Amino acid sequence: MNINTMMMEATCKIVGPGSSGSGFILGTPNPTDPKTYFYTLVTAHHVLQAIQGDRATLVLRRLVDRDKQEYQRVEAPVEIRKDGNAMWSKHPEVDLAAMFVSLPVGAAPMVIPMSLLLADDQIREFELSPGTELFCLGYPFGAEANPLGFPILRSGKIASYPLLPTILTKTFLFDFTVFRGNSGGPVYLYEKNPLYGGGTHIGTIQGIMGIVTAERNITQKIEQLYERRETVTPLALGEVIHASFIKDLVSKMPTPSSVK
Repeated sequence: MNINTMMMEATCKIVGPGSSGSGFILGTPNPTDPKTYFYTLVTAHHVLQAIQGDRATLVLRRLVDRDKQEYQRVEAPVEIRKDGNAMWSKHPEVDLAAMFVSLPVGAAPMVIPMSLLLADDQIREFELSPGTELFCLGYPFGAEANPLGFPILRSGKIASYPLLPTILTKTFLFDFTVFRGNSGGPVYLYEKNPLYGGGTHIGTIQGIMGIVTAERNITQKIEQLYERRETVTPLALGEVIHASFIKDLVSKMPTPSSVK
């Protein structure tokens, strides 16, 4: 299965009082049993922070029949705070959050493995650079692709340089128009017969580059004799947090007491 279908099934809408955003379900290996994993919700920190109260709802799908491509909509409540305290982990350097979640049976037909998070070595090997086309899934203004709750797919190109080392650059610019609700959506690579290392490679390269965290704008302060105001001009650019920070955050989260 290619990454397009995998990401479609793993991406979810996050809804709560005061906030709506995007995220995806990552499969974190269980250190005591490598055949099992924990459901891990990955999103932008500000998406969870803005939700008022202790609960959010994840809009997911349950696969009924893959041959017929038949799915059912699933709205799964998730406890994000307990006694007013956040139950998610935040990365100390970037707008990134992750938390282990319990989901209804079959609510995540495809869980993304950690191995799909692209590291610096892979970015360098594949010669990813400005102009490389990427894809993004999300829920702009909370909009869904259909009543089943699938996300909307869009695309654009890497629009900034340099990408490496990610520990220093932290984010990169992505040439697509960001709307509220896109925050936390995964940005990923899927390329057929790629050209790198001096030749064409038969097959595909794929992996997650990061998540959308913000839109890039220009703010102007205008001062007149009797008026002071600011104007904000969107640049149709998204800021994307590198996937290396997702791997760093999740790898440091305390192991939960039970398998989800």
